Amino acid sequence: MNVRSIGIVLLVAVAFLAGVLWMRQTSQPPPGSMPAPAAPGDAGGGSSTPVMPPAESSEDPGLEWTLPKGWKTGGDRPMRYATYVIPAAAGDHDDAECAVFYFGPSQGGSVDANISRWIDQFEGIDSPQRSVRQVAGVQVSVVKVNGTFLAPSGPKMESQGKKTGYSLLGGIAEGPHGMVFFKLTGPKKTVHAAEPEFDALLASFKPAAGHPSP
Repeated sequence: MNVRSIGIVLLVAVAFLAGVLWMRQTSQPPPGSMPAPAAPGDAGGGSSTPVMPPAESSEDPGLEWTLPKGWKTGGDRPMRYATYVIPAAAGDHDDAECAVFYFGPSQGGSVDANISRWIDQFEGIDSPQRSVRQVAGVQVSVVKVNGTFLAPSGPKMESQGKKTGYSLLGGIAEGPHGMVFFKLTGPKKTVHAAEPEFDALLASFKPAAGHPSP
């Protein structure tokens, strides 16, 4: 092999190695460019937009309530302070669910914004009913909605499939440490049957031990 041939072989080898190194570098993102892992519940909870910070189990809303007889405590869920399951009424196939949210002092948005957001999760609704009551010094705003539930979920709060003949009972308590949200959704018959129990839950509000009334 003459000198010229050797030179060509060396040039090809160098070009090949340079290409391999370039591919390795471009396949790795630069330091600090990887996105941080999403915090549990970044989707907004059950809640829709705006996205709100996840509640931590150690947070204390400063409010106590009594769980209605027959309601069951569900497992932990992102963004939720608690989840309660209400057994389906006769003729309904699905249970209802009451999701409880607490995000900390001055967190979670305004009462009107949250009620409007809940109403917007339905279509073909009849006139929503709103009311306000006082329970042990706690102001509680209540809303009732009937219609087709869009069942929003996921990071973009996209509908998971329309559910006709559904209802919502919502309660927002302005507690000592911030607002506590109670959102009960399910088949209309089951939700309407659970309404007295939901009202009893709201009526049981009281400041937790060691917390003064708001």
